[in-house]
Amino acid sequence: MTIRVDGSHLTIEEVVRAARHGEQVELAPEAIERIKACRAMLEKKIQAHETMYGVNTGIGEFSEVALSDEQVQQFQKYLIYNHAAGIGEPAPVEHVRAAMLSRINVHAKGFSGCRPEIPLTYAALLNAGITPVVCEKGSVGACGDLAPMSQCALSLMGEGECFYQGKRMPTREAMEQAGVPVPGLKARDGLAAINGSNLITGMACLELYDADRWVKQAEVAAAMSLEALLANMRPYEAKLHELRGFRGAITCAANLRAVMAGSDLVTGKLKVKVQDAYSMRATPQVIGALRDQLAHARRQIEIELNGVADNPIFVAEENKVYTGANFQGTPVSLPLDVVGAGVAMVSVLSERRLNRLLNPALSVGLPAFLTKGAGMFSGHMLSQYTADMLIVEQRILSAPSYVQSIPAAADQEDFVSMGMNAALKTRQILENASGVLAIEFIAAAQGLDFREFKPGEGTRAAHCAVRKVVAHLEEDRPLFKDHNAMRDAVKACTVLDAVEGSIGELKSSW
Repeated sequence: MTIRVDGSHLTIEEVVRAARHGEQVELAPEAIERIKACRAMLEKKIQAHETMYGVNTGIGEFSEVALSDEQVQQFQKYLIYNHAAGIGEPAPVEHVRAAMLSRINVHAKGFSGCRPEIPLTYAALLNAGITPVVCEKGSVGACGDLAPMSQCALSLMGEGECFYQGKRMPTREAMEQAGVPVPGLKARDGLAAINGSNLITGMACLELYDADRWVKQAEVAAAMSLEALLANMRPYEAKLHELRGFRGAITCAANLRAVMAGSDLVTGKLKVKVQDAYSMRATPQVIGALRDQLAHARRQIEIELNGVADNPIFVAEENKVYTGANFQGTPVSLPLDVVGAGVAMVSVLSERRLNRLLNPALSVGLPAFLTKGAGMFSGHMLSQYTADMLIVEQRILSAPSYVQSIPAAADQEDFVSMGMNAALKTRQILENASGVLAIEFIAAAQGLDFREFKPGEGTRAAHCAVRKVVAHLEEDRPLFKDHNAMRDAVKACTVLDAVEGSIGELKSSW
């Protein structure tokens, strides 16, 4: 199915489909008409020599420098050249594709002043599978993601490098092979291509999508651990959470009940403690808090996806130019930072349940470190070390980036969002979170192996899925292969798919 880009209805799921799975995109006809009308107004103002930032003036500290008619024609090229100033390894292809789609949708609003050829070329590049090579680091997330988006915009002049058909090559060569014309840059086109936090926004879409699926898996892992630890089921009753009212907790508790439905623990056949530790009974409240933040972050990201993130902004029906700071990345970076910290928080909860599974003083009869050969064998003792290392790194990465502004451009840009730092570190937090959850899955499955009661249907499906990846630990073996295999399974949502295939889809954060 082709994604129709009209400036107002782009969703996170559509960004994921285009960025990650190569779904085709097309610019809506009414969007093209809006872009043409806006461009016509701009060209009249250029002919009338009306002063417009970034069109016939310099930018940043040079905004007071007027450009001659001849300079106006050349300025956009040099603007892209001097802003293509990033550093580091190439950003993942899916991040750049997400950024390009985000920028197309901004142009589709019809307020950017560029020619239609600019978003149409980006759409053609996406559809052809041509992805500009973009350095991962360099954006401060304020005047937009200037450095990475400028590397992307080099393609509009047939310059720079790209990834195409599995190879890294000159962009012009790839465009020639794919039959994509080079539009060149005219007045305003260059700044219109870069003046928004589109790489941050694109990355945020992918990260929120992955975080929501990770949270579901965190609930499945929690359910497995709760059953292995003979948990009291009362803390997950619907009424308890409805009385407090947080939607995330209500959702989490519902998912836990769904996974554990049919368990002997639920039917009361087994004797359990009157009250469990917080890492067990507070699971809905803690995971639910992250779910609520995910829901808020989605609202923020989709507002940004479908908003006018540009400067200046040209309103044709008013024949007016607005200048301000709609490129500022803070509305995106702040919720993304909070989501990253929230994922780290839920990872800590996972590790605390892991500790209870391994510690014979806390595990309600499970063998020490989940091995019958304690002393000769150490079982999963060292798995906890690995989880702890990952969590400490998550904690370090959870320091907020939105308070880390460093002024730039001779203090013209004296408060910036540092949103790219938020996007990069949230991605790493999620990477580590997959490892932490993998280790809990392995330990919970091992714990269930030692129990003789009947677990819930969803728990049984999860246990079976884990066992298809990692075998029961009868005697010690190198565990790094198990950890890595299970981490990859978490990233692929293997266990989640098995559970949902058995009991139906679990509730999402939105």
